[in-house]
Amino acid sequence: MKNPKLHKFKSVVCEKQVLWLKFLDQLRYWQKSWIELKCNCRGARLNSCKYSRRTNVNQNFQKKIEKHLPVTAAKGSKDLDNASLSAEIKKLLIKKNAVIIAHYYTDPAIQQLAEETGGFIGDSLEMARFGAENPARTLIVAGVRFMGETAKILCPQKTVLMPDLKAECSLDLGCEPAEFKKFIAANPGRTVVVYANTSAEVKAMADWVVTSSIAVDLIKHLTARGEKIIWAPDRYLGDYIARQSGGDVLLWDACCIVHAEFDAVKISNLKKRHPQAQVLVHPESKADVIALADVVGSTSQLLKAAQQSNAKEFIVATETGIFYKMQQACPGKKFIAAATEPFGGKVDCAANCPWMKMNNLENLLAAIKTGNNEIKLADEVIKKAMVPLTRMLEFRKKN
Repeated sequence: MKNPKLHKFKSVVCEKQVLWLKFLDQLRYWQKSWIELKCNCRGARLNSCKYSRRTNVNQNFQKKIEKHLPVTAAKGSKDLDNASLSAEIKKLLIKKNAVIIAHYYTDPAIQQLAEETGGFIGDSLEMARFGAENPARTLIVAGVRFMGETAKILCPQKTVLMPDLKAECSLDLGCEPAEFKKFIAANPGRTVVVYANTSAEVKAMADWVVTSSIAVDLIKHLTARGEKIIWAPDRYLGDYIARQSGGDVLLWDACCIVHAEFDAVKISNLKKRHPQAQVLVHPESKADVIALADVVGSTSQLLKAAQQSNAKEFIVATETGIFYKMQQACPGKKFIAAATEPFGGKVDCAANCPWMKMNNLENLLAAIKTGNNEIKLADEVIKKAMVPLTRMLEFRKKN
């Protein structure tokens, strides 16, 4: 026999649960509306993937990324005997006249070793410049494959090695040369500008290559000359550039899965828990995330902003590998990883690039010891890709 009091109690609890869920839904709606208003005030669209001039080429982008994700995480340097590995690497660097060029997103152990041996840590533009100017005969590029290819294009006479040639980039994967060639042919009369995060073959088709640190300045420059642009491959960065420059920019459809995971509503909630924190955002992020930023910029620009700011806390919307240099440069400040939502509901990077993390001291040692994982490119590709890359470096010197 049913207890009427118990039944009534359960009914009241159920009603309250429904009311509470409705309240939460309404709260999320208000949050989203507020973010959308902020986006509109800054000239952005809440969902930049619906940007009207976007292409629809890469319908299978999600599947392609899932296919190329590392099956298992690379063995982290913290799990190895760092001291003995570093000591052996240091000897081989001298013996083989080699230098380590590491990206900000790599393992802190690699970044530290690069510092200790006269190597370099930086973003992709700075890495390219350092490799071209350094006298070492062998460059050990710790990063993802397009970075090694860029070093080889600018230094064809040098040996370029990488810890793991399978270290990919979602932007590179999302812009296949054959498809991009068709896209250029279908849109004649436009200046082709590609992001550094592309293969050597794609760079060879371009008029210009840029990094995030100079992209807006270059598109403004080309727009002032009356040029219409094809931009590839990052649609979010392209959307940001188009809004900042006012240019006529036709966008390719790919993205960095790490930066695409940053979630505006979650970051807004995080900001409430850290009201004094400044929000630093890489422009590969979505428009609604960029709208929350105090500073938008490349990894180097975000690092500089943290150094120059009087703030003591920062919410950082870029890959967490940058925290090594940020904490080193600003020891009295706190850096908080921006909140994320899994890409496509499946791929969960949590602000860590799975391919960057494939670099570690063990496979770096193996590369320099054996000479394996060498970057090799056809002479014709190097010759063609050198033109837009050289333009990039010359533009950077003048601006």
